[in-house]
Amino acid sequence: MTQDVVTPRAAPPGPPRRATFGLLKKLFTDRLALMSDSAEAHGDVVRIAIGPKTMYLVNHPDLAKHVLADNAANYHKGIGLQEARRALGDGLLTSDGDVWRKQRRTIQPVFQPKRIARQASVVANEVEGLVKRLRDTEGPVEILHEMTGLTLGVLGKTLLDADLGGFTSLGHSFEAVQDQAMFEAVTLSMVPQWAPLKKQLRFRESRDDLRRIAGELVEQRLANPVENGEDVLSRLIATDGTREQMRDELITLLLAGHETTASTLGWAFHLLDEHPEIAAKLRAEADAVLGDQLPTHDDLHRLPYTARVVEEVMRLYPPVWLLPRVAQADDEIGGYHIPAGSDVVVVPFTLHRHPAFWPEPEKFDPDRFDPDRPSGRPRYAYIPFGAGPRFCIGNSLGVMEAVFVLTMVLRDLELRKLPGYDVIPEAMLSLRVRGGLPMTVHARNRR
Repeated sequence: MTQDVVTPRAAPPGPPRRATFGLLKKLFTDRLALMSDSAEAHGDVVRIAIGPKTMYLVNHPDLAKHVLADNAANYHKGIGLQEARRALGDGLLTSDGDVWRKQRRTIQPVFQPKRIARQASVVANEVEGLVKRLRDTEGPVEILHEMTGLTLGVLGKTLLDADLGGFTSLGHSFEAVQDQAMFEAVTLSMVPQWAPLKKQLRFRESRDDLRRIAGELVEQRLANPVENGEDVLSRLIATDGTREQMRDELITLLLAGHETTASTLGWAFHLLDEHPEIAAKLRAEADAVLGDQLPTHDDLHRLPYTARVVEEVMRLYPPVWLLPRVAQADDEIGGYHIPAGSDVVVVPFTLHRHPAFWPEPEKFDPDRFDPDRPSGRPRYAYIPFGAGPRFCIGNSLGVMEAVFVLTMVLRDLELRKLPGYDVIPEAMLSLRVRGGLPMTVHARNRR
């Protein structure tokens, strides 16, 4: 008797072809709704066909693990890669294969736990400067602009051993290249790059600005090398790479290193303003642990509630909301056939709200991450830093910075959104607040 051969079903379920116009509209205007609605309507593996483009949405922890870790060699960086590469060059974020592995080995020592721990005082001093600036500000402040300035300042001093304060255009230039990369991705690169659109002219100016700044940083370090330097610039110079390679790596690290943390902090201040009872608990912990002192690395384990707040913020609004991949060979995911060359996307934004793993998924509840409250969640139900070989290299620095900022700002200040201001997520290369986040600053009366 011959045994029946079980073959995967031909294709996962998904929106019908007649829905193309509606899908295109969501792709342009609300990418989060496109992914969330598709998962809710069709399950944990969804085929989404939009015109000539077909992608496969994977929305289950076990299946995400397959794509990002177990079979990671079959899944290279995907949607938006070429667009991001045009903007950022061939750095750690955009490279793949042997080039990526070499770059990762070069940069990895900069993020060793002992070195990051030694940077805690640098981070605390930068945050102290932020608190003083905010306290002295009259009228509303654009908090995302402040967070961008802070995170770039921290990045410069901790990873580059450089002061980025003089490069005031950095934040705006990164925003412009992100906008262009997403524009090219959603238009399937069908708009000619030479077209004199305002957006594309702004992109070219901003890309040139980033290259100029990164080039200046490289030249400054080449002219003034640091013996046995542990920072990124010293590591890049030691590899004997070309100036162009070092420049591209710097641009990538500057974007990835500041944007994700700034995004997380913006969402944190929004959520804490919406939930004053949670802000009160965070302030109580800050008062009890820090008093009037600056935090140290040893204080991190003494600020568990603040850490849980950060974790819950990244659950609801993961800064890296999309993990795109391309299948190099045929595969099977969740019983469905995935052809070679297919775009496969894991979307932390939808995965982090999967009702099978997150009770009341829309609720802001930091105590979900209380270690004394067993969750039974699979490891890959929560992947704010990605997973597998491409797990975010700077996660420890980002978390320390976020905890220090929330602890120190809320200890001394209250930030309140303007009445009636709508906070709307915008899914670009990172998940940010559309149009910024204006807030008023009020000194806290501490007893």
